[in-house]
Amino acid sequence: MTRSESLSRRLEEVLLNGRWVANTNYKDQLEDLKRREAVFQINKLNTIAALTFHINYYLAGILNVFNGGKLEIRDAYSFDMPDITSEAQWMELKEQLFVTSLSFVKAVQSMTDTQLDAVFTDEKYGSYQRNIEGVIEHCYYHLGQIVLINILRQAQSEQS
Repeated sequence: MTRSESLSRRLEEVLLNGRWVANTNYKDQLEDLKRREAVFQINKLNTIAALTFHINYYLAGILNVFNGGKLEIRDAYSFDMPDITSEAQWMELKEQLFVTSLSFVKAVQSMTDTQLDAVFTDEKYGSYQRNIEGVIEHCYYHLGQIVLINILRQAQSEQS
């Protein structure tokens, strides 16, 4: 298996269909979730909708670089999600994440070792491979938050 195939499988696992590391993935956690559950606020924690937006923001921004564009994303804007006021908007956000995820996985899968070893936009960011591995870790980090928020949300609704 090539490095790009290995990285793309890890991405696919966390984003779309895996169970190996976390016994779940984004698609599993979000697919049947309703808007009211996704925007449910627990104290000052991010909502599931905000975390969904955040991950899609980063995937789309890095995918833009993969496709020859510039790195235009900024941490300061990564949670600037517009209000989700309808089920249709929530469905659209989820679908955006799933589509972006699949495009990201396919882009990584097609990379050569030379591309993986190349500098990612600026030497301070390291190689493409380092950034892809960072995306995987970032995705698992926020997936864990989504799982915990779901558990807390369900516990609070049972107490009501």
